[in-house]
Amino acid sequence: MNSPAILRDVTLRDGLQLTGKVLPTERKVEIVRELLALGVPELEIGSMARPDLVPPMANTLELVSALTPAELERSWVWVATPRHVEKAAAAGVRNFQYCFSVSDAHNKANIGRTTEDSLAAMPDAVRIARAAGGRIQLCLATAFTCPFDGPVDPARVLAIAADPRAEGSSDIVIADTLGQAHPGQVGALIASVAATGRWGDPAHRIVFHGHDTWGMGVANSLSAIAAGAGVVDGSLGGLGGCPFAPGASGNTSSEDLLFATRPDWFEPRTLAALVGMSERLLAELGEPNRSRTAEGSRSKAEAFEWVIR
Repeated sequence: MNSPAILRDVTLRDGLQLTGKVLPTERKVEIVRELLALGVPELEIGSMARPDLVPPMANTLELVSALTPAELERSWVWVATPRHVEKAAAAGVRNFQYCFSVSDAHNKANIGRTTEDSLAAMPDAVRIARAAGGRIQLCLATAFTCPFDGPVDPARVLAIAADPRAEGSSDIVIADTLGQAHPGQVGALIASVAATGRWGDPAHRIVFHGHDTWGMGVANSLSAIAAGAGVVDGSLGGLGGCPFAPGASGNTSSEDLLFATRPDWFEPRTLAALVGMSERLLAELGEPNRSRTAEGSRSKAEAFEWVIR
């Protein structure tokens, strides 16, 4: 049976941000259009982070201006302040991922403010997004562990998920920023978030954002789906990581997630196209390919329909 969850490919944001290299806008446009044409339902295409701190995101608004309204309808942009939402909305963004960390220490390192300050500013962010006719997600980074403070109390995640200041969010993103969680933890937390009563229906989706640092990316994503997540994040070839989280490595591979969940639009020819895309991109960036599915697809097991011939 095919998974009801969908993939959001985050190559152009979380995938690129640790590489230190700025892809030309035209190349980013090409990647957006190739992914959407193949059937990937949603993308995360950039960030409003300061370009001096995260150089690969410097041309995010140029990318936005080069895309059509229909393409932007399926694309998300990372924001951390109401001012970010305002600037992005003026450029044409309509899907905003308002992100802050459950851990104060990481939020200060990543955004320069406390978790409470970020949460307190969210109603303004929601108001601006809605005035622009857009949607805004509540994204909770370091939902399991923090690189500075260690384990994160699940009660802290649930308190934010239930906070009235987060009302107006279309979705909630639960992020295993360091890739240190295991499937039991992920399933329990996603189920607890769903049990708050606010999240988990089609209009208020639960998104799981995993990293594969400890090899649990696919297993954690499947556990999240079983517990109620409607969307899982991945990047081509497992590219990515957080520049403000020591120990964070690549995202869960989009190819691996698709091979595991088998959505209706995903076929052997789709995999071959994705593998080719990721191989070209990673070669440009000088990054390794961490996808086990991509590796398997290049094997000599020619009797298997998913092997690229």
